[in-house]
Amino acid sequence: MQGFRVGNRELPIGKRTLVMGILNVTPDSFSDGGHYQTVERAFLHAKKLIDEGADLLDIGGESTRPGAEMVSLDEELERVIPVVKRITAEFDTPISIDTYKAQVAKEAVQSGAHIINDVWGAKKDPLMASVMSELDVPVILMHNREVPEYLDLIEDVKKDLQDSIQLVMQAGVKPDRIWLDPGIGFAKSLQENVWVMQHLDQLVKMGYPVLLGTSRKSMIGKILDLPPTERVEGTLATVGFGIQKGCQVMRVHDVQETVRFCRMMDALVSAPLD
Repeated sequence: MQGFRVGNRELPIGKRTLVMGILNVTPDSFSDGGHYQTVERAFLHAKKLIDEGADLLDIGGESTRPGAEMVSLDEELERVIPVVKRITAEFDTPISIDTYKAQVAKEAVQSGAHIINDVWGAKKDPLMASVMSELDVPVILMHNREVPEYLDLIEDVKKDLQDSIQLVMQAGVKPDRIWLDPGIGFAKSLQENVWVMQHLDQLVKMGYPVLLGTSRKSMIGKILDLPPTERVEGTLATVGFGIQKGCQVMRVHDVQETVRFCRMMDALVSAPLD
């Protein structure tokens, strides 16, 4: 795959690894909750991520960490819409809205966002698939499930993702609008997260761009016995592993370090062997 049109930009998917910067406008996200709750703080952090080389920004108004409280529709809209408007008024960097609520996705895109990133793969809100089709923007379908029990982990993950693909395509979403996310840290134990990482190439073979979101997650914390703010090196190890497995987009908190790492990895992976 070469290039991917998002908003006014052609993203070079297939030519180099893309870096998506995380912007949580929540009080309780596991790593940066409460840091960027005001519109101006969120904007300044977005500017920092863009200056550090982010190809895209992912804005979320509801924490998806285990045990997080659900946020009402009105509160999520109140958190994200002003931030989307403020950022897109200044920058043309593609914005992804991280939500499983169809109404939030719709209003965010109408306010300037370019991508819908659904951690429930369009399965949580019965209106999401039709909204994705109506808006005709790229969509990220993440693997998740209510009951984390598997007969064959990798085949089950692929089947769950295929169900999401089928759901949105039946609603009218074009195949070239679909990205996949293996859902590291969602509905999986530590061992299962590692197993999915080791088999990322099987998800890549499904034929869609694959976004990998491992940044500062508990898998890294448990293996290294470190708090979220000290998981940069562990995150970069997962990024490098993901690149070698064929993933094209990395969703991270630490953009500058990841951009430099990805440029080096891309050079090594693409360099001809003697």
